Amino acid sequence: MPDRKDRTSSIASSFPRSARSRRHCSIAPAAAASLGLALLALAGCRVGPPYHAPTPPSVAAANYKESTVNFKDADGWKVASPQDAMIRGNWWEIFNEPELNALEEQLNVNNENIQQYFQNYMAARAMIAEARAQFWPTLTANPAFNRQRSSSNLGTTSSQANVGKQSDLWSAPLDVSWTPDFFGKIRNEVREAQYAAQVSAGDLEVEKLTEQASLAEYYFEIRGQDMLQQILDQTVVADQKSLDYTQAQYDTGVGDYISVAEAKTTLESAQAAAVNVGLLRAQYEHAIAMLLGKVPADFSIPVKPMLYTAPAIPTGVPSQLVERRPDIAAAERTLAEANATIGIGYGAFFPQVTISAEGGFESSTLKHLFDWPSRFWSIGPSVSQVIFDGGLYRAELHQYEATYNADLATYRQTVLTAFQQVEDYLAATRIYSQQILRQQQAVKDAQDYLNLELARYNTGVDPYVDVVVAQTTLLTNQESLNSLQVEEMTSAVQLVQALGGGWDRSQLPTPSQVGAKTAKTDYMLQR
Repeated sequence: MPDRKDRTSSIASSFPRSARSRRHCSIAPAAAASLGLALLALAGCRVGPPYHAPTPPSVAAANYKESTVNFKDADGWKVASPQDAMIRGNWWEIFNEPELNALEEQLNVNNENIQQYFQNYMAARAMIAEARAQFWPTLTANPAFNRQRSSSNLGTTSSQANVGKQSDLWSAPLDVSWTPDFFGKIRNEVREAQYAAQVSAGDLEVEKLTEQASLAEYYFEIRGQDMLQQILDQTVVADQKSLDYTQAQYDTGVGDYISVAEAKTTLESAQAAAVNVGLLRAQYEHAIAMLLGKVPADFSIPVKPMLYTAPAIPTGVPSQLVERRPDIAAAERTLAEANATIGIGYGAFFPQVTISAEGGFESSTLKHLFDWPSRFWSIGPSVSQVIFDGGLYRAELHQYEATYNADLATYRQTVLTAFQQVEDYLAATRIYSQQILRQQQAVKDAQDYLNLELARYNTGVDPYVDVVVAQTTLLTNQESLNSLQVEEMTSAVQLVQALGGGWDRSQLPTPSQVGAKTAKTDYMLQR
């Protein structure tokens, strides 16, 4: 693929006085214009640069940098072997959560954002048919009736015998107009529409994956809130027992009131935190309802505290990523669309030939309108060529070329971003899993610390404030562990999303498939 400088130079050299152009066939000299046009019509000339798919940034590594293949001694989460089968189809099933599977199936049918992108795709397909319609002649029927009376003040010469008389005219003409695609302008427009439809198909897959991943993340966030609610409810029960014990000691004169006040404060803080958990859970539940195309009043998810461990995600090898991301496929098709637009720009420099014909019947009486003597006809070609436009077409062509180069940069940036995201979420999932192992030990040690401190308080060795410190330490560590487990699961979802989910480029419809005739029912998703 030539760089920007090379491509710009090729444009500048395409505008000498001989009107050269990169093309797929030879253009006949002006002295033999009639013969040349006929040959071009038979040869199917198409001007403009041929398209070659860009080469993505090279990938020399056999594995991702952050893959645990490079961290063999690290404990915690492991990715699947690069040789393991790639995720295909319903990627969320890898989490082995039936309730999540059911929600994802509802989302694929009822999500309004997916419906919007689907209709955009169908509109793009309809535009292919619009472009193809230019290949065919245009037939227009224009039956008419006209009654007129001439002025009486036009003189009385013999040539004005009809002065002041009334006449009728009935007509039934049929006009035919056809612009043959001698220089491939229409074919480039059809290709542009086909590539645009492929872009729309890729955008649809990107939107599906985005909505599916959002649902999975919200689902695991809700389960994390359920687990946090359970932790806080258990903390409230334990704090209530501590308050009852310190109150009993105070009532019997053994303890002091400051211990009662500290126990009350600890209990009330835990109760307030337990109430607050419901806010985030409700918001996540409302978000899922929206994703499913429902109002929150018609949707709820049962409470089910669960501890999750992220599954091994088959990442494949880095060289496969370009074929698995729908956004990369859409960016490449955008590049093909821009290339076709350049071809359209080249076509503007060539003449436009139109063949027109008109025929029908005319008569002063309806009775004789369709009699054979009432017939009339005319036929003839016309050629239109812009002689001077102030550099408009040249400027437009440079604009199309610049757009192509910008799209090329966007494509390469999209590929680089994809690799960054995979590495980011590989690192996040691996590091969270290692942190969870240490946090689990911290929770165990905090529980031992609380048990020891309660024993020392009960024997009168330590004041109750030391128990409060131990209780706070345990709760903080439990909350941190729960948060890390949720982060690990959402990072696993984001990793799958960064890998393209269960999609690969073979699922992108071909130009012939997007251009196939669609039935009326195809424009509506099944609900």
